[in-house]
Amino acid sequence: MKFYVGHPLQTRGAEEYVLQNGKGQGMKFLYLRNGIGLELWVALDRCADPYRVTYNGKNMGYMTPAGNVHPSYYDADDAGFLRNFTAGFCTTVGFEGAGGASVDNGEYIPQHGRIGNAPAEGYSVEETDEALIVKATVRDCVLFGRRMVLKRTYTLSYTENKFTMSDTVTNEGEAKAEFLVLYHCNMGYPLLNENSVVKFPNEKMWADSEEEQKYIDTATTMEKPQQGFVERCYCFDPKEFSDGLVHTGIFSPDAGVGVTFSYDKKALPCLTEWKMMGRRDYVLGIEPGNCYPSPRTKMRENGVLPYLEADESYSSEITFSFTDKLSDFEENYR
Repeated sequence: MKFYVGHPLQTRGAEEYVLQNGKGQGMKFLYLRNGIGLELWVALDRCADPYRVTYNGKNMGYMTPAGNVHPSYYDADDAGFLRNFTAGFCTTVGFEGAGGASVDNGEYIPQHGRIGNAPAEGYSVEETDEALIVKATVRDCVLFGRRMVLKRTYTLSYTENKFTMSDTVTNEGEAKAEFLVLYHCNMGYPLLNENSVVKFPNEKMWADSEEEQKYIDTATTMEKPQQGFVERCYCFDPKEFSDGLVHTGIFSPDAGVGVTFSYDKKALPCLTEWKMMGRRDYVLGIEPGNCYPSPRTKMRENGVLPYLEADESYSSEITFSFTDKLSDFEENYR
């Protein structure tokens, strides 16, 4: 291929962009594309998250009415999270909390934690014949308190329409600390519509409220946008397949696009569905994590609060594979 192009960016590679207006002014993005259909915008100022993803030119994620919001607008108050929650393809949730706001052991824990609003301290890009590799570091540290350091690596395949997000978090503090992480992946139109096929293979499924329990039989059936729809959450003990991995995902026959998440259950034992079929607030959350999105006080009471010891590291990896064929999508779940 090298003899056919004047510059590698003619077909694939990485470029940095900066937004110039609105609440997103100053936000830095790394735009990645593999040249065979997959494009990815990494929000360097928002935990180096996979902010926007398109496949064959079709949008895969959901953007809230808040739009692009620079982390300088972050508001830790309970309702403040919703004012700057863009959602995007994936928002990293954690590390001090992963559910609703609470006060635990005298510490205020904001909704979904603060890490999703922490900027990367820097990044590097490496290119091989097979893939584009991006590395970034994000710190969740405070004087006399928690010191969690995230090392994130993206591997964007040049031969297949997939990318892998690999994370290692190290507790660089002097004492063990609560450590919760949840990958708040948000599927949106046109990937998400009433005809979308959704897969949450599981060993067990449950809801935390009686109201949600009433609709559990239709948890994975998508619906048209509805006025006044009340969000519902369902928890799963995810199933491992013969390759030793969990597979979960969504395919739209109407749009002809789909994505499967593949990961190790030992690192991410919990899987949550966030089903929100509202008008304009139309999103399906597929959320692997080391916990379910409960307030930290509740996790402590139930004896399920995860920790990292001093100098201990945690690693997880999710591969997002994209296809335009329903048969290929279904093959992942056999």
